[in-house]
Amino acid sequence: MTLTAYNGIAIPSFMYGTAWKKEATSQLVQQAVAAGFTAIDTANQLIHYQEALVGEALLELAKQGVKRESLFLQTKFTPVNGQDHRTPYDANADLTTQVAQSFQSSLSHLHTEYLDSYVLHGPYGRRGLSEADWEVWAAIESFYDSGKTKMIGISNVSAEQLALLCEKAKHKPMVVQNRCYAAFGWDKEVRDLCRTHNLIYQGFSLLTANREIFTEPAIRAMAAKYQTGLAQIVFRFSQQIGMLPLTGTTNPEHMKEDLASDQFTLTAEELQRIETIGL
Repeated sequence: MTLTAYNGIAIPSFMYGTAWKKEATSQLVQQAVAAGFTAIDTANQLIHYQEALVGEALLELAKQGVKRESLFLQTKFTPVNGQDHRTPYDANADLTTQVAQSFQSSLSHLHTEYLDSYVLHGPYGRRGLSEADWEVWAAIESFYDSGKTKMIGISNVSAEQLALLCEKAKHKPMVVQNRCYAAFGWDKEVRDLCRTHNLIYQGFSLLTANREIFTEPAIRAMAAKYQTGLAQIVFRFSQQIGMLPLTGTTNPEHMKEDLASDQFTLTAEELQRIETIGL
């Protein structure tokens, strides 16, 4: 299954996330692809990601006959305020140069000549969009214009910021990646904007940000009814409401189970119950 953004580019409907995997990153990416994942998410940010180890996995997979074009690679530009001292660019350079250096570094880490999706890891502030945000977005747009990336997007963004970007940018984002809380209606405001503008909403921390819902009798009853795990109920719910879920599981069995969550269909009543479960 795939989802298609407004620019006609398709993206696999489930993505493997590589945050917090440290030295296990390469092995886990290989296991994820072996389990059936074809979309990989990373970032050029050494605090939380090992992008170069994703690249090592890709080299190993290539030896096994997994071609670059069969995979969807997404990485991110992380501003200085999201980095530690190990910035993948000259932190004293102007922002356009920082983005260019980070992008080139990502291509090198991932042993590729192009990206499938390039994402701004987050705006510089919590409200509105600053001059810095617009300069960085213009730099990201330039890679899209030149064909170096097939999609562009933004992460950790508020509804207000996303609305501004859609209204004023030369190119609207094609993907939006946010942490997704049941307590906030599964990021309903941002998801509604994505639906309006035909953007692909990617939800992360679907399990870790919502541990409390797994004690809910309704969720447990659905898992029993469909003879599946609690995690798979959440992933299937997310897909049925138009979301692209990320999983970062380190368990090969869970990888397969997560990918199999599209083998059953929740009813409209069940979707409604989950959508409002944390409110």
